[in-house]
Amino acid sequence: MKVLVPVKRVIDYNVKVRVKTDQSGVDLANVKMSMNPFDEIAVEEAVRLKEKGKATEVVIVSIGPQQASETIRTALAMGGDRGILVKTDQMVEPLAVAKILKAIVDAEQPGFVITGKQAIDDDANQVGQMLAALLGWPQGTFAHSLELADGSAKITREIDGGLQTVEVKLPAVMTTDLRLNDPRYASLPNIMKAKKKPIEEKSPADLGVDIAPRFKVLKISEPPKRSGGVKVSGVPELLDKLKADGVI
Repeated sequence: MKVLVPVKRVIDYNVKVRVKTDQSGVDLANVKMSMNPFDEIAVEEAVRLKEKGKATEVVIVSIGPQQASETIRTALAMGGDRGILVKTDQMVEPLAVAKILKAIVDAEQPGFVITGKQAIDDDANQVGQMLAALLGWPQGTFAHSLELADGSAKITREIDGGLQTVEVKLPAVMTTDLRLNDPRYASLPNIMKAKKKPIEEKSPADLGVDIAPRFKVLKISEPPKRSGGVKVSGVPELLDKLKADGVI
């Protein structure tokens, strides 16, 4: 079974994000970029399936500028077999991403697609669900654990009330949550091997997908700074304070 794993190049989670002075977007100049953490978990899970003999090939896909090939190389060093870069310098919205991935799935015919539940830059949490809908495949989102059987996958999901287990027939789409696994660090020998693994380059036009934006960002601003706390003498004064502030 072939497993397809989409990965996204995002600002590293340790970096403090800065907003441009004109509030038109986020400042990316000289900022460290890395693989989206949820996508790292997806890569790790796909590689583990291959190590268990349940997957034969792990294909890594990324959509973005030429530098996104570095993100693909990182995934290949973790254990991926080959990569596909859909090259574009334009911001791609979730629906367009799902359409691009559908075109790749149609060409590659994987038995399973594993992706992170969301990217930490836009926090959209949409691509996995949209892809499953476009393909007409079953889906298991926010995966906490995974068990593959003959032609099916048992996925335990993280939900507000605890855990929920669903069983879906393959092919299917799964999105990963934080507690599914702990991604491995790529060893130096594997990093060197990854440099020789193939990465095929395509464009959205090659896949017949229009990535023109459907919405316009009017302004991006930093959250307001938190003000200092206020000490109160007791519960009555606390209630009066909350009422005065319109909290209750």
